[in-house]
Amino acid sequence: MISIIVPFYNESESLPRLIKYLIEVADKNEYDCEIILVDDGSTDAYASNLKVKSEKLKVIKHKKRLGKGEALNTGVKYARGDTLVFMDGDFQDDPEDLPKFIKKIEEGYDFVNGVRVGRNDSGIVKFYSLIAKYFLRILIDSPFTDINCGYKAFKVEVLSGFTFYANNFRFFPLAVFYNGYKVTEIEIKNNPRRFGKSKFGPGKLVVGIFDTLTAFFIYKFAERPLHFFGMIGGLLFTGGFLISLVLAIERLFFGVLLYQRPVLWLGLSLIIVGIQVIMTGIIGELIVYLNKKNPKS
Repeated sequence: MISIIVPFYNESESLPRLIKYLIEVADKNEYDCEIILVDDGSTDAYASNLKVKSEKLKVIKHKKRLGKGEALNTGVKYARGDTLVFMDGDFQDDPEDLPKFIKKIEEGYDFVNGVRVGRNDSGIVKFYSLIAKYFLRILIDSPFTDINCGYKAFKVEVLSGFTFYANNFRFFPLAVFYNGYKVTEIEIKNNPRRFGKSKFGPGKLVVGIFDTLTAFFIYKFAERPLHFFGMIGGLLFTGGFLISLVLAIERLFFGVLLYQRPVLWLGLSLIIVGIQVIMTGIIGELIVYLNKKNPKS
């Protein structure tokens, strides 16, 4: 069975068209599937427009808006399929591309990520995606071209050990890749948004940057935090030490008084902060060690 999970928020005009199209594609290809709609606290009258009656359709409602991560997590909990498909409810993801994903899964891939061709998103969305693409590719060897694409298919077993929450859904592909599963990408159409408003704005760009930095830390240093904190702390300590060394030489050999030198406090502060950051890395290493030594049953 294929479980198609569609999280949405205020998509009263797009949703009925998307579902009708999805059912047509599923029937055409004779897929045994279920379509799970997760209403993330919508305030519009989508229910009155959603007149599609089908045994394939299941609607789950959140009492309030919890975010896309929680909506995906809800959909996964209710899914019964061996293959899961994520797609957005704004009708920019084209149901006609569904057979491409399923074909790749049948070829033996565990995870198939969509790559949007001819994107119809706003400039700010394209800019964020471009920055994220090169940042992740250069710093953590990401194999993905369009990690922010919401259209993807995967075998249910790749979810082992991964829980969706907040914005971590953006880096679900990376978690799958780093766990050793076989991943690939396919080109898909990106339809222009015909109805409603985009949920991505300048505020989410800032959040996305922090999410990208979080992914960098988690997938690069999660099991060796001292490498991360030690590098930063070492640079701070070295800078402070060099400043203090120069000031000490000036005082001892050239008689320069230090009480009028604010840079002395900068040097001392860098040394103290550097030591604290390094100690944070050591504590992180101890936590990792203890978790590995005493894994939860």
